[in-house]
Amino acid sequence: MTVKRLTVVLAAVVTLGVAGGAYALQHGPGNGPDQSAGRGPDPVPAAVTAAAVPRPDHVVLVMFENKKYSSINGSSSAPYFNSLAAQGAKFTKSFAITHPSQPNYIALFSGSAQGVTDDSCPRTFTGKENLGHQLIAAGLSFTGYSEAMPSDGYTGCSSGTYRRKHNSWVDFDNVPAASNLRYSKFPTDFTTLPTVSFVTPDMCNDMHDCSVGTGDTWLKAKLDAYAQWAKTHNSLLIVTFDEDSGTSVNQIFTAFVGQHVKVGSYAETINHYTVLRTIEDAYGLTPINNAASATPITDIWQ
Repeated sequence: MTVKRLTVVLAAVVTLGVAGGAYALQHGPGNGPDQSAGRGPDPVPAAVTAAAVPRPDHVVLVMFENKKYSSINGSSSAPYFNSLAAQGAKFTKSFAITHPSQPNYIALFSGSAQGVTDDSCPRTFTGKENLGHQLIAAGLSFTGYSEAMPSDGYTGCSSGTYRRKHNSWVDFDNVPAASNLRYSKFPTDFTTLPTVSFVTPDMCNDMHDCSVGTGDTWLKAKLDAYAQWAKTHNSLLIVTFDEDSGTSVNQIFTAFVGQHVKVGSYAETINHYTVLRTIEDAYGLTPINNAASATPITDIWQ
C-alpha cells in the first residue's frame, strides 16, 4: 500500500471513531423513550456512559409513600405532581424494588436492600457502601432531611410523625451524624445545598397516613421554589415513591425536573437502582451493588 493510500485509510478510521463517540455522548446508549419494556440497551464503555449524564451542582430527591402510578398520574388529587412532571421527564414505567417500605429506601441509597425484608427498627450496617459515603469520600457532600425528626442526628425509631424506617442514611455507620438533619434545616438559599440531598416528608405529608391531596399540597409548598430555581441553576429535582399501594406490579410515579432535562414522557423501564446509578454517574462515582448492573438514564438530557 502506498503512503498516500495509507494516509487516506487512517483518516477515514479516525473520522468514523470520532463520529461514533460523538453520537454516543449526544444520544446515550440507545435507551430512548420508545424503548420497549424490559429490553436493555447495548453495553457501552463506562467512560461514555458517565459522560452522557450531566453533572448538576445540586440534586434533591424527595420520596413519597405507598401510592401506585395510576393514583398520581393524571389524578385530579395530584395537580401539582402532574404539573411538575409536565415541566420535566415523566417515567411511565418506573418500579420499586420490593415491599414493604424500608428495603426500598435502603436499596435506593445503597444499591441493595441489605437483606432487609420488613420495617423492623433499628437497622445498622457496618462499613457498607452507600451514596452518602461515596459522595463525602469524593470530596462532595450529602445531607438527608427528615420532616418531624425531633433533633439533628436523631437515631431513634420513631417520634410523633417521624419514622426512622424512611430515613435510610441513619442506618449506615459511615455516614456522619452531621448528614442527618431535620427538614427545618433545608436551606432557603439553594446555593448552600449539599451536592445531593434526600428529603423525607413526615408520615402524613408523604401520603402514608394522609391523602394524595395532602402530599400534593406539601410538595408544591415546600419544593416548587427549588424546582423552578433548578431549571436555571444547573440543578435537579427527583420526585419518586418508595413503593406502590402493595400490588405485585409495584409501579410508581417518578419525575425529573431541572435545567438539563428534556420535557417529555419516557417509557424505558427504570427502578430505584437506575436512579442511584444515574446519580453516581453524574458525579463520577463507582456504581455500587445492584446499581453496577443498572442502566443509567441518559436519554432525558439536553
